Amino acid sequence: MSDSVIPQPQNPPLLIVVSGPSGVGKTRICNRLMENDSRLVRSISATTRPPRPGEEDGTDYFFWGEDEFKSAIGEGLFLEWAMVHNHRYGTLDATVDKLLGEQKSPVLNIDVQGGASVKAIRPDAVLIFLLPPSMKALEERLRGRSTDSEAVIATRLQNALTELKRYEDYDYVVVNDDFDQAVAQIESIMTAERARVRR
Repeated sequence: MSDSVIPQPQNPPLLIVVSGPSGVGKTRICNRLMENDSRLVRSISATTRPPRPGEEDGTDYFFWGEDEFKSAIGEGLFLEWAMVHNHRYGTLDATVDKLLGEQKSPVLNIDVQGGASVKAIRPDAVLIFLLPPSMKALEERLRGRSTDSEAVIATRLQNALTELKRYEDYDYVVVNDDFDQAVAQIESIMTAERARVRR
């Protein structure tokens, strides 16, 4: 019998969204996922917040002013955008399309508002919500970063209470208690998603 009758899976690239409250470890986990899989590429977002020490424009974020960001909104350039902690963040539609066209899987490290917007426009996106093991652990992580003032930390913790209620809007939930275990769990999710017959 000819092998030509055996179907050949296409394994198209995935659009991956990782969300969760500030301090839950999204950036660290996303970085490890991309280190382990060359098909995964970080989608660089635009933001109106000022750069943190060591961050570079065009590498970590596109750091824009309010007028530039609002102009892009008016032109419909964003796949999603949201106001988070008093600053605007957004994912450029063209950035995602370019990566998918190159057979890369964009990884969007975005908040819950953005995740909902992406799912509404691109229902085939894979949405993963990261949970902290506890609110106490989340507070310790925020303080351990030593990048934010007490007022900012208080705002982020208050916002976390609202964000945590949105986990049911996501396809998968992963508790970031053990870092390596959380990474392995997300990698298993992506393996399963690539093996799906239809999206």
